[in-house]
Amino acid sequence: MAVVTFLALLRALPYRWRVPLGGWAMRVLIAPFAGYGKRVRAHLALIWPNLPPKQVDAIARAVSDNAGRTLAELYSPKAFKALVTNAPILGAGMQPILAAQAEGRGVIFVSGHFGNHDIARAVLASQGKPVAALYRPQANPYFDRHFAATIRAISEPLFARGRRGLAELVTHLKAGGMLGMLIDQHFHKGAALDFMGHKALTSLSAAELALKYNCLLVPVYGIRQADGLHFDLLIEAPIPHSDPVSMTQALNDSLSAQVRARPEQWFWVHRRWRKIT
Repeated sequence: MAVVTFLALLRALPYRWRVPLGGWAMRVLIAPFAGYGKRVRAHLALIWPNLPPKQVDAIARAVSDNAGRTLAELYSPKAFKALVTNAPILGAGMQPILAAQAEGRGVIFVSGHFGNHDIARAVLASQGKPVAALYRPQANPYFDRHFAATIRAISEPLFARGRRGLAELVTHLKAGGMLGMLIDQHFHKGAALDFMGHKALTSLSAAELALKYNCLLVPVYGIRQADGLHFDLLIEAPIPHSDPVSMTQALNDSLSAQVRARPEQWFWVHRRWRKIT
């Protein structure tokens, strides 16, 4: 209720104010209480142990700011979609996607909690190309309804993790639909693959679906621009089909390159490198 009330207050402000305010609130009020800074610093020390302290502090603050801005954007779906509709589309992936869609093939977009992870869904849905999402239902039923409605407002359909949701998802892909997935969180049943130079348990499901249903597997990123409000949509060339491990490692390598280039835009708070036993 506290989160929903705060977001309702944010929505009362003009969009150009509410997004920076969301960043400030996360950076100044929420992140210190939640211990985000400590976790970000620990992960930065693992990946870049010689990073100067001032740079570590700057990245830690920017990570929380980006997270707060992203939250404000996703809970402002109409204004968010209107702003990003004409975002520049970079990379070599759009033409293969259009060709696959013309052939009736499905497309699986894969990203991480980087920049704003829903840019591809927002931009493509605004262009009449809806991209479905797979989500994990929340334990709190009130928040789950609110959370699911927010995801649907960006683009539909929405599939909940579970047997029924998976069946609906398979039907969607077989019919040539498009799907967005995130793979940058610890998955205890995943494969131990390299991410940023260290082993991280990573789900193979995106690659497995792409192989099983002959879908393109495409890395995508919503890169936040210097003004904090606008984005570039980077659609990389599809990952060649081979085997789930090799394809997923290619996805990890793609995301690693983005994080190294713009570390302040990735959510270093996730426990991505839990001990592998």
